[in-house]
Amino acid sequence: MGDPSWKTPMPTPNAYILCTSPRSGSTLLCALLRDSGVAGHPKSYFHQPDLAKWRAGLDLALDTPRPDIFAEAIAQGRGDTDIFGLRLQRHSAPFFFDQVRDAHQNATTDKAAVEAQFGPTRYIHLHRKDKVAQAVSLVRASQSGLWHRNADGSELERTAPPQTPQYDHTAIAQELETVTNYDTAWEDWFKAQGIAPLRLDYDTLSADPSGTLEQILKDLNLPQGAPVQPAVSKLSDDISADWITRFKSETDA
Repeated sequence: MGDPSWKTPMPTPNAYILCTSPRSGSTLLCALLRDSGVAGHPKSYFHQPDLAKWRAGLDLALDTPRPDIFAEAIAQGRGDTDIFGLRLQRHSAPFFFDQVRDAHQNATTDKAAVEAQFGPTRYIHLHRKDKVAQAVSLVRASQSGLWHRNADGSELERTAPPQTPQYDHTAIAQELETVTNYDTAWEDWFKAQGIAPLRLDYDTLSADPSGTLEQILKDLNLPQGAPVQPAVSKLSDDISADWITRFKSETDA
């Protein structure tokens, strides 16, 4: 008999979906996957629960039919590679799955509908264990309007003019409940669909981005490609740390 520890490697899928929630490190991870040159160009192509906004995000005409929306997303999400990458935030998921199920009405599950649309698909669950830190990050981003910085420190994404951050216990508590519910919803969905995702944590990604990328490419049965440097820098600072400590002391979180 052969070595019982040997396992047949999974074939390379046609697509992968990065299942996540805001402030879990998905922008950093999407950039790493993109820059690898072998893992497509993952983005939130189906971010808003609105077909018109899907079309706008893909630079399509207002009357573009749904099959062509999916086709264009696949083309953009593949880049110059053979695999389609998609980031799917939890709040975007219900409408996305409804649309895919409606497009493939013979499919009996969300998973079956996704595979009917995109082919064999692998799921990656990126989450953040420290939910208070995630909630604080959301509140800071919402207050400041700054959501991401490039690796060189320049601004990558800003949605509002700069403001002085103000500690807000109620806002943090609300976001804490939201992100906790997002994780629960993903876990319930994985269980219902019979999916065992590749599980990744924000802290591990932040500490070892290259190692995390290597793990994903191996899981997808993709070549490692050239070394990649993180294109996004962390926004957390002493203010964030103080808010996390203060909130936990106030709530025993």
